[in-house]
Amino acid sequence: MIQKVKNYISSLFLWELIKGLNLTFRYMFKRKVTVQYPEEKTPQSHRFRGLHALRRYPNGEERCIACKLCEAVCPAVAITIESEPRDDGSRRTTRYDIDLTKCIFCGFCEESCPVDSIVETRIFEYHGEKRGDLLMTKSRLLEIGELAEKQIAEDRALDALYR
Repeated sequence: MIQKVKNYISSLFLWELIKGLNLTFRYMFKRKVTVQYPEEKTPQSHRFRGLHALRRYPNGEERCIACKLCEAVCPAVAITIESEPRDDGSRRTTRYDIDLTKCIFCGFCEESCPVDSIVETRIFEYHGEKRGDLLMTKSRLLEIGELAEKQIAEDRALDALYR
């Protein structure tokens, strides 16, 4: 009986509305936190998934062994790989393309790679004025990998702590 009276009084005086307005007014006069984007950057997680890159071994040889697992696992069918055997019998890619207009940045390609060749860097500031600008070729992916290798290595070391 007492609960019914409380519910009636609460609905009569619109108690939920008053609580909501109280919360609104409390935050209305607090200092706003705004990031001034180009000058200030928000911190990123070491697991951030941005622009793709192909890595090399310390001796300069590319890591990709053309197993095509990343191509097979890609749900958006954004990766195209062509390969051929080398003189020493190993396989290497002749073509490795990622169409960023199709890519959904899910990270499956990175997880499926047995030699940690394809990675997603923290680079998110890129654009393309034409559709062809967002087609990442093997040479462009290797360039990005060389530019971001230090950050990639740091992220891998941090990631090892969580596994």
